[in-house]
Amino acid sequence: MELCVALDLPTMQDNLELIEKIKHYPVWLKVGLRSYIRDGKPFINAIKAINPDFKIFLDLKLYDIPNTMADAAESIMGLGVDMFNVHASAGRKAMTEVMKRLQPYDNRPLVLAVTALTSFDETEFTHVYEKSIANKADQFAQDAHAAGLDGVVCSAYESASIKSLTSNAFITLTPGIRPFGEEAGDQERVATIEVAHNAKVDFIVVGRPIYASQDPALVVQKIIASL
Repeated sequence: MELCVALDLPTMQDNLELIEKIKHYPVWLKVGLRSYIRDGKPFINAIKAINPDFKIFLDLKLYDIPNTMADAAESIMGLGVDMFNVHASAGRKAMTEVMKRLQPYDNRPLVLAVTALTSFDETEFTHVYEKSIANKADQFAQDAHAAGLDGVVCSAYESASIKSLTSNAFITLTPGIRPFGEEAGDQERVATIEVAHNAKVDFIVVGRPIYASQDPALVVQKIIASL
């Protein structure tokens, strides 16, 4: 299991100061929608300047018609990131088109599909998708696996089932991790590291418990020690 640190701070400078504090740890860094819209490729370049060995997960959740998603995925190839995601709700055809477009490239990034956002509770999710979170997450994961993606973004509570329906090699990345029992904040389906480990999760995403700490490096160190 690997740690991915969410870069969700208000400014690029705030994020870069956080990165400086944890630059010697073997972590992935998640660049989300807010940070990328605000700071763009210069932010990716600034991360690599601090430590070229950092692995970067670009969390934009691409969701559009198949050709537009494939165009966007191909453009991502020029950013030098190591993983990005699409939304499984776009459908199997769109996900297949993305992977087809990336096929000619050597050393393409890992591509994951978002199943159910961890901010959803069961009532709201069922209202939107007319199925339970567990059932729909399984379906989305099977679609992503059939389309040739490398894995999915899901909560820790869906990971074990998804792997049983696809493959143990099919990646699960889980946001909403509260490593030491911190408050859930704006997430509904949060989990501890122990829950994630038991569910065979491959990547855990941790944000607020790290960047809100007085000593982010110490929190990262403790998380890594517990993986």
